[in-house]
Amino acid sequence: MSVAMHADLRVVDRPVPDLAAAEEAAAAFLEALGVSTAQEHMRDTPGRMARAYAEMFTPRPFEPTTFPNDEGYDELVLARDIPLRSVCEHHLLPFTGTACVAYLPGDRILGLSKLARVVEHFASRPQVQERLTKQIADWLTEQLQPRAVGVVIRAEHTCMTLRGVQAVGSSTVTSTLLGTLRTDPASRQEFFSLTGMGDCR
Repeated sequence: MSVAMHADLRVVDRPVPDLAAAEEAAAAFLEALGVSTAQEHMRDTPGRMARAYAEMFTPRPFEPTTFPNDEGYDELVLARDIPLRSVCEHHLLPFTGTACVAYLPGDRILGLSKLARVVEHFASRPQVQERLTKQIADWLTEQLQPRAVGVVIRAEHTCMTLRGVQAVGSSTVTSTLLGTLRTDPASRQEFFSLTGMGDCR
């Protein structure tokens, strides 16, 4: 495991959440919107809000374990339908969906569960789906130096379904293809077929 890989996924750039200050701010926010927290059933709501957002913005730590590709495996490694939840940075409303993450190994392979952990790591902050898709792909490219990387995310954004246009049932699909998945049509077709999202490419 490279030092750079280990350091990249530590939460070193985020301060420890100040839950007391967040709770006070949540109470003021609700009061400013005309939502009283004086009643017994609402009294603990600001604290619950603070803890909920702190949880959504704090990824679980993990070791991004890699192994030598001793067998010279040269086909796609793909994790499909990884559950994803994040928060839209424009409205701080949740978006949820799934991610499909794939790579063509070079000299090293990544522990399979770590593909889901990488998705969680970059999703655990205010995000836009386009950036999230690219961050996952760029991290895999930088750390594994594979021959190709593909990431597809399909998500429903509550900032679209619960407010504004109220496009209930709509979903957003984003993709990032790097290496031979971008340059070779046959490899690209195989990737989209395996993701089950071929109708969205």
